Formats: sequence, C-alpha cells, structure tokens
Amino acid sequence: MKSTPLTICGLACSPRPRVSKPWHILLLILATLFTASATAETNLEQLLSAQQAPSGVVFEIVEGDEDALETLMPEVQQAIASLRKRWPEVEIAIVSHGGEQFSLQSKRTGEYPTLHQDIQSLVDNDVPVHVCGAHAGWYGVEPEDFPDYVDVAASGPAQIRQYEALGFETVRIATDD
Repeated sequence: MKSTPLTICGLACSPRPRVSKPWHILLLILATLFTASATAETNLEQLLSAQQAPSGVVFEIVEGDEDALETLMPEVQQAIASLRKRWPEVEIAIVSHGGEQFSLQSKRTGEYPTLHQDIQSLVDNDVPVHVCGAHAGWYGVEPEDFPDYVDVAASGPAQIRQYEALGFETVRIATDD
C-alpha cells in the first residue's frame, strides 16, 4: 500500500505545509484566506431525505493514502447514482485534495486503470473532478502531470468554497480508519 505523508492544502488540512517557491507562499496565503470558514458538511442521507433538491453537491475526499481513491470510488459512484435517481438534474462535483489525488496522475493510469476509466466516465457525465494544485506542487507534481479530464484547481479547499458559494452542499467521503 502506497502512502503519501499527510501534507495537504495549506492550513485547511495540513499540519505542516511545504513551501519552497514564492508562488507556493501566495497559494498558501490564499488557501488560508479561503478556508477561514468551516466546511458545511452534510451527510448523504440528509440530502436524500430533504424535500427540495440541493443546488448541487460537492464530494470532498482527503486521505493520506494514494490507494484511497480507488477504494472510495464505488462509494462515490453509489452516492452519485442515489442523488441522480432522486434528483436527475442535480449538479455534482468531486474535489480530491489529499494523497489520494496522486493516483490520478497520467503516469499512474497503468497502476489504476479502472479508477482512471471511472473518473473519465464521471467527467463525461457532467461530474467535474478536481485535484489540489497547491498540494501537488509541494511534491513537484505539475498540472500537466494530470490527464485532461482531471481539473487541477489552485487549491482544493478554495474550490470547495467556490461550490459552497453557489449553494452546493459538501459531503465528505472517507475511509473508515
């Protein structure tokens, strides 16, 4: 099992951000500013039992294990299917901003072929998938190291805040460690 140290997305979810370049400092400051408010987490059951459809749903995934996204993808797909069954037009997005995001690099397609196929299928079905550019940058991974179907956001937490500003509900998907 591969593991990436838990250094993720600035002060929003990292005990020790790596800052090696001047633009990383700027990203760290921006991530801190955008994450000043707490994430408004909702659970899937609350959403499915609501009388009205949410404006949208953003699934947040933050794990330290590179293999976690492959493990969590069936749960994410089931959650999306349940939401789409209840509200066919609901907007859905995924933001991965932990060590699991590294499994989505282009060079990892051979290691995680099913995961890459699943992600590409989600994107083809209007579910954008974002990873955190700040976190990737701290490990020397550039935006062009991800396939075109994966959007590299400047900051995962800031991307989530943008969705929340549009009225999206945040649902955190995590392993049961």
